[in-house]
Amino acid sequence: MSRKLVAGILITVSMLLATLSFYAWQIFKTPNLQVGDGDKDFALLIPRGATFETVMDSLQKHEVVNDKMSFRFLARFMKYTDHVKHGRYVIEKGMTNQDAIRKLRSGDQDPMNLTFNNIRLKDELIAKLGNKFEFGPRKLDSLLKDPAVCARYGFDTTTIMCMFLPNTYEFFWTTSADNFLDRMGKEYKKFWTPERQQKAKELGLTQTQVQTLASIVEAESKKNDEKPRVAEVYLNRLQRGMLLEADPTLVFAHRDFTIRRVLNVHKQIDSPYNTYRFKGLPPGPINLPTLSSIDAVLNHENHDYLYFVARADFSGYHTFAKTYEEHLNNARIYQAELTKRGIMK
Repeated sequence: MSRKLVAGILITVSMLLATLSFYAWQIFKTPNLQVGDGDKDFALLIPRGATFETVMDSLQKHEVVNDKMSFRFLARFMKYTDHVKHGRYVIEKGMTNQDAIRKLRSGDQDPMNLTFNNIRLKDELIAKLGNKFEFGPRKLDSLLKDPAVCARYGFDTTTIMCMFLPNTYEFFWTTSADNFLDRMGKEYKKFWTPERQQKAKELGLTQTQVQTLASIVEAESKKNDEKPRVAEVYLNRLQRGMLLEADPTLVFAHRDFTIRRVLNVHKQIDSPYNTYRFKGLPPGPINLPTLSSIDAVLNHENHDYLYFVARADFSGYHTFAKTYEEHLNNARIYQAELTKRGIMK
């Protein structure tokens, strides 16, 4: 064999090896996920019993992988195709095949931040929270409508809403429904410190009643500096045996949250949430009150106001009154402004 032929073969082999090495380097080390127009990381949800093809279908559906062939090749090479683990995994923008597959194969899940607020109805709570977890809303619905489950945490099927304190919590997507409720129960107990419990006792209210009143305060005012004053109005009414006459409870009773102007016809509804007909607090909260609203009840102002109405400037604040006559005058001013703005219902 001539030297030229040998040299040619060596050059060809060297070029081939260089090409293969470069391609191998690309497969392992070149960013291949969340390329192109993607600006955010992608949360890949892998359900129990999923196969590698299930994973690929999800990645392709959301256009996460650029070069699918290289991803498939390396997944087989790293034996991920036979070791798929369920869970929630954050695929970072610009991730390499190797890093992504290594993460998925390890089963090292990423937790999620669960934030909830502005919830009025239990069904709304079930849908909003259940959809965040693998167990789904149907499982959560069955638990929260089970008297025995609610009693386990010290509530009934109406007051169980009180256990869910609006905040941001860290969970794994694969958390079971039972463990989720246990965690919410622990957070509830953590919030109700001995100091808060003592303040509720001094008001002559249970923790659930405090939160029920706080839900009315929450619906009446979004101004944290005003909430303790609003809370005291209702506490004054309770102490005097007066009807609470809280408009938000009527809105809740009608389940029509588009109502902006409560009329006499709304006050006729036969519902335990109609505080224009029934004395005392309604049977449960009319929303999930924020922690500031709960503390506003526990740390209420001391005053003699018995009435309040929204200010006609629509600032979100209220005008307070000690006498009914003064209140009627304040109410006329506000109602006139509602009519002026064409808000009739």
